[in-house]
Amino acid sequence: MIDGQPLACFQPFIDTATGRIAGVEALGRLRQADGQLTSVGPLFADPRTPAIALRRLDRQIRDNALSRLHEAPADWFLSLNMSPRWISRLRPDQALPSLKQLARHGVDPQRIVFEITELGGDSQRLADVVARYRQAGARIAIDDFGAGYSQLDRVLALQPDILKLDMRLFQAAALGGPSSEVVKALALMAEKTGCWIIAEGVETEAQLNFALECGSRYVQGFLFARAQTDFFATDAFVDQFAQLRQRYVQRKLIERGQLMVMRRQLSELMAILQDWAQARAPISALPQLDAFPWLLRFYQCDRHGTQLTPNLEWRNNRWEADDRYLGHNWSWRPYFYHLLAEGWDERRLTLSNTYRDATSNQYCLTAGQFFDNGERLLLIDIDAAGL
Repeated sequence: MIDGQPLACFQPFIDTATGRIAGVEALGRLRQADGQLTSVGPLFADPRTPAIALRRLDRQIRDNALSRLHEAPADWFLSLNMSPRWISRLRPDQALPSLKQLARHGVDPQRIVFEITELGGDSQRLADVVARYRQAGARIAIDDFGAGYSQLDRVLALQPDILKLDMRLFQAAALGGPSSEVVKALALMAEKTGCWIIAEGVETEAQLNFALECGSRYVQGFLFARAQTDFFATDAFVDQFAQLRQRYVQRKLIERGQLMVMRRQLSELMAILQDWAQARAPISALPQLDAFPWLLRFYQCDRHGTQLTPNLEWRNNRWEADDRYLGHNWSWRPYFYHLLAEGWDERRLTLSNTYRDATSNQYCLTAGQFFDNGERLLLIDIDAAGL
């Protein structure tokens, strides 16, 4: 039995470009006899709750949200959760209950985002219903993006306007490590398919920074506000967001400054190593390079990308040669063809993007510069953990 009065609470989406509220998500609550509000989430997660009771509860909550949308600014959007399982039960020619609700409350569909939750449901029926939502003027979001590989198929089939990053994956990724690269890749994919990214579950400044790093259009979470029955003022979080964004920008400027210092040091290191390489001196003639603690290894390639020398690394207080990669061709690696495109004519030092090294599992940058009249290329791998 469902105990309590169903109603909607609203959690805001903060626009990262302005710090203003751009819209809200309707989240279901039950008001108890003592006035306390409890989440309906456990009911929807409990397989013992009858499906017909859940559908009725969902529509009551949606009705409550739509009946109050006129209280919000006219340029806000409202995000409504939709279950694919229930969509699949609709007859092909049946009028969509959600669109009937919009009409009954006089809500312009262009203000609505239908947020597709879960992974179940008939894919073709879901695509047909989504097409009808979009034809009416509504936008489509996919919730918990990244939680399952099958969602990639759903993105291709539904072509959503918005992707909401899976909260658990996002929060884990904000701590760093491999999951952060996965989430950045998902965000990049979203950008390339024309989707806006929403980062939900933003509860700390570090998580907000990571959301900005991923290019999130909107952020949502306890760092700004919990869901509540009343609407916030549009500019309620502008000052707070501006301060947080400024701190993020300052950190990025410091990182950029560190990178510029490293570039100058790299130029010094490149000159030392090129002098050694030009002289074709033995390894014993290499100096100990304590001034460059981030140096992992260096090696030479010909102008076509084939490795000519062993990797040389400072280990155990001496230079050691690792000849496993002699003859390997690296011309297909992004850092190499960037060098060909940017560094060939000017013979200038070029620095790659950060990547995870397959051998050491470290985050690396690779610096490169042509020398010997453009016939050889000196490549330096750098430990990027400090950046």
